[in-house]
Amino acid sequence: MGGATADSKVDFGALAVLHKWPSLANQRRPDCESYQIREGTLDECISAFMKKPAATRHLYEIRTMAQPPLVTEILSPEHVTELSRLREFL
Repeated sequence: MGGATADSKVDFGALAVLHKWPSLANQRRPDCESYQIREGTLDECISAFMKKPAATRHLYEIRTMAQPPLVTEILSPEHVTELSRLREFL
């Protein structure tokens, strides 16, 4: 039977920061640094990210403490979306 194992638990209460990249024509500006727009728990940052329009989510990332194997220090938009789906099951 599938599902989460003890090795794949994620601490959604861990501290995290939602960052946004400055953009030009809806593309990340490579000459700029991302900036913090929200600090809170991983769960709160995922929720804030998921409220962003899908067309602009590529401009955001979440930074948190790594929780191998499922959580890296910098979570890409695709990774955040997947964690959002998984958090109901973990």
